[in-house]
Amino acid sequence: MRTIETDATVTKDGRLVVEVPPDVPPGQHHVKLMIEEPTDARKDGTTEFLVIHVDSWPDNLSLSREDIYGDEGR
Repeated sequence: MRTIETDATVTKDGRLVVEVPPDVPPGQHHVKLMIEEPTDARKDGTTEFLVIHVDSWPDNLSLSREDIYGDEGR
């Protein structure tokens, strides 16, 4: 048994078209198919990203190591 990871095309009539390496012999093969669907993909194939609108940083914001991690310095 071997694993082949490749892209495939599904046609309008529901057929799966996939290319395999040339050393795979012709004939019937038992295959397992896993289709990964993006969790944030829309039906039109585009992706919608979460957009967060923020104002400017607070004037007194400190991102120094000491202020973030305390005296241990991590």
